[in-house]
Amino acid sequence: MLILQHVLPKGLQRVRDYGLLSSGAKKLRLIIQLLLLPVHDWLKNNKEEITQVKATRICPCCQHEMHCIGIARMP
Repeated sequence: MLILQHVLPKGLQRVRDYGLLSSGAKKLRLIIQLLLLPVHDWLKNNKEEITQVKATRICPCCQHEMHCIGIARMP
């Protein structure tokens, strides 16, 4: 039974206690969010212009495009 699954071993510190995730960096996180807000709005409004290109693989023998039909996992 795992009662103490969220307790870290001795000598380790939680990452969220430092850096941008610490409670003391709340103002800095807000400033970063406000700076990134115009970029987020621009991306949201320009969804039609963004297109994803599929990666194509060319057969080394016949130089035609290859299609993936499945993935085999080896034990």
